[in-house]
Amino acid sequence: MTDAVKTSSLYGRHLLSLLDWSAEDILGVLDLAAQLKGARRERQEYPNLHGRNLAMIFEKGSTRTRSAFELGMLDQGGHAVYLDSQGSHIYSKESNKDTARVLGRMYDGIMYRGRLQRTVQELADHAGVPVYNALTDDFHPTQMFADMLTMLEHRPGPAGDIAYAYLGDARNNMGNSLLLLGAKLGMDVRIAAPRDLWPEDAHVARCREFATQSGARLTLTEDVAEAVRGADFIHTDVWVSMGEPVETWGERIGRLLPYQVNSAVMAAAQNPDVRFMHCLPAFHNAATRLGAELMRQHPHLSGGLEVTDEVFESPASVVFDQSENRLHTIKALLVATLCPQPRVRLDAGPPA
Repeated sequence: MTDAVKTSSLYGRHLLSLLDWSAEDILGVLDLAAQLKGARRERQEYPNLHGRNLAMIFEKGSTRTRSAFELGMLDQGGHAVYLDSQGSHIYSKESNKDTARVLGRMYDGIMYRGRLQRTVQELADHAGVPVYNALTDDFHPTQMFADMLTMLEHRPGPAGDIAYAYLGDARNNMGNSLLLLGAKLGMDVRIAAPRDLWPEDAHVARCREFATQSGARLTLTEDVAEAVRGADFIHTDVWVSMGEPVETWGERIGRLLPYQVNSAVMAAAQNPDVRFMHCLPAFHNAATRLGAELMRQHPHLSGGLEVTDEVFESPASVVFDQSENRLHTIKALLVATLCPQPRVRLDAGPPA
């Protein structure tokens, strides 16, 4: 394990999506994340972010994102402050531009989780400090780091040797981001969804340009069997995004039920080592209020919605590895962009 980590090219960078990040940038964060994960396990983490402060703007709630950013800053000796519309003037009395200029003078970085990509872009344009997209309707780049680290842990080797499929509503932030991630890293990506729920044509075209450079294989299809055959990983996400009306569920369930990840879909991969992935939360049983109500309205879904409980709780499921890796990868992102010469371990020598 190296004492000093070479991520100087990322110092001061925004993360608004992976569009402007190279494969080397992405893999650099993943390498640092793996090292920080080991150092934390051994209680040997070096506090690279001592004296650094992060503002966290939440328009949409979160369990994993908030925990990962707050704990990541704490583990690294820094501090994070939670801001929402109830406890600040954000969204009500103060514009995004003014908010960016205020917070940029007080904090070393700003995290945003909400609806519009243009909001996180506006924050980046005016803050003067690194800005991180922790989810918008268009992209979910921090989740991609966690997903990629998880895939590399379960399928060691070059990223380009990995094949993964995404099933469900693919015009959302996860469909967009998984297509982009694989295109950047030269991977074999399969998207299975109804044609009108594919990523927008302009985004697909852009990803195909990246794929031409990286050697990635991109497949968009309505055929689940075609998408999962030979896949190392099968991803899905909830069928209705946060903020959409509950009435949307009835129509969406009818259209996406053929794309449910169940035992038959896992078997169709024809790969005994195939793994299931989900960014969470997942509607795999009736243990939540919404899950119980949906399954009451749709009794044929008693085994789960986008994924069955059988698959979710199976040995093939690595969803909680993904969840844990949100911490390690977000921490690595913060260290790489807020510290010019990161160190990994307490017992390391001075930076090279």
